Amino acid sequence: MGGFLNSKKKSPGDVEASSDVDSDSNTIVTKDEVFGVIKGDGPNYRNVGWMGTTVLLIKSQIGVGVLSVPYALSVLGIVPGVICLWAISGIIAWSDYVVGQFKINHPHVYGIDDVGRIVLRGRIGRETIAVMYWIFMCCVAGSGLLGISIGLNALSDHATCTAVYVAVATVVAFLLACIQTLGKISWLGWVGLISIVAALLTLTIAVGVEERPALAPQDGPWEKNLIIFGQPSFTEAITAVSTLVFAFTGTPAFFGIVSEMRDPRKYTMSMCCSQLFVTIVDTVVGVVVYYYCGQYVASPALGSAGHAMKKICYGLALPGLIVTAMFFTHLPAKYLFVRIMRGSEHLTRNSVKHYITWYSCVLVCVLFSYVIASAIPVFDGLASLVGALFGTVLCIQLMGGMWLYDNWQYRKQKKSFGYRVALFWNIFVIGLGTFLMVAGTYGAIVGIIDSYNATGGTSAWSCADNSV
Repeated sequence: MGGFLNSKKKSPGDVEASSDVDSDSNTIVTKDEVFGVIKGDGPNYRNVGWMGTTVLLIKSQIGVGVLSVPYALSVLGIVPGVICLWAISGIIAWSDYVVGQFKINHPHVYGIDDVGRIVLRGRIGRETIAVMYWIFMCCVAGSGLLGISIGLNALSDHATCTAVYVAVATVVAFLLACIQTLGKISWLGWVGLISIVAALLTLTIAVGVEERPALAPQDGPWEKNLIIFGQPSFTEAITAVSTLVFAFTGTPAFFGIVSEMRDPRKYTMSMCCSQLFVTIVDTVVGVVVYYYCGQYVASPALGSAGHAMKKICYGLALPGLIVTAMFFTHLPAKYLFVRIMRGSEHLTRNSVKHYITWYSCVLVCVLFSYVIASAIPVFDGLASLVGALFGTVLCIQLMGGMWLYDNWQYRKQKKSFGYRVALFWNIFVIGLGTFLMVAGTYGAIVGIIDSYNATGGTSAWSCADNSV
């Protein structure tokens, strides 16, 4: 299928930034389609290698989303749950691949709003996608802040009000998100990745070794009820599927990442490594944790182990949760910053205007995330709502539209089986994504309302312990 996927492919020179030497300052000057002129004495926005890219892609996928996979399997059953997980992973992998091809075909694209302008043809399309992208990324950051507050509650045995922990998480996320380039952030991606993976491995070992899960009766007999094929209501099923979608919704971040690569042609290699790793981790963690916990699986999953192990797991995961909140604050802030400063010398110059604008963008994003985390302090509800309402559009429908934009014109010329399959596939995923968006949003809203109405439900800006 490579022939029609790359039908508009530019030469490598259009993708890679060209470099020169400024005779006046004797510094290297890089000319980029997105960032303009990048001088050696300013921030280098094209300095991420393929390994750093792989880590950033993995970290954008593995974060708070994987912590809800075991619970989704408990709702759907192991067999349907794993099938749904793999199906969603396959769809998202295709979407991620299309991102790289679209970037090569259109090297001036930086954010997903540029895609909206091209594919939806105009300013209305651009602004609609821009608003959805910004809200989505900030909501993911908000779920990261919520995860940090849960971890701090678990570690401290709820030593203070949960609202205080959310505020502390917000301050930390702001300080780290102020780092200006992904090249300097990639090492934090390693820290976050190792942290989350270590916590997940510890969790899977702990639930297999411990006598009973934390949520199971601690005295007397208890019975684990493993569901092979679940019988959830429509609302429960679609909410669980939306949660699985949320576990793979790093795609909107990929445009910003590939734009800062030294060689965007290596993006596909990084993406394949990332998607394979994420799918394996999600599957292993989901199946193992659910197998040993049954109906007593917690969400986030780190709370499934016993009291002591829960503290250890959250202690290991805390750096990863902080990196997630930081990363998904940095990217929408970078989007705002580039949108405001694009075409100006202050975009890549160490000026007062540059720094005031940058720090203001970070502050706006982190404050919005703080409001989301405080107003919707229901982890499952927030994950499924974000996955359904924004994740499907930004990770499924729009990517199908991107492929059709570049290849629809060849429908009368190309008669190959591969082209027809790809054409049908992209039309199908647009329809499927639309169904998941509508049905999943309904299910998530119903679930959040039920949580608020339930006895002991967590309210907005609550001081209640959210780690139990």
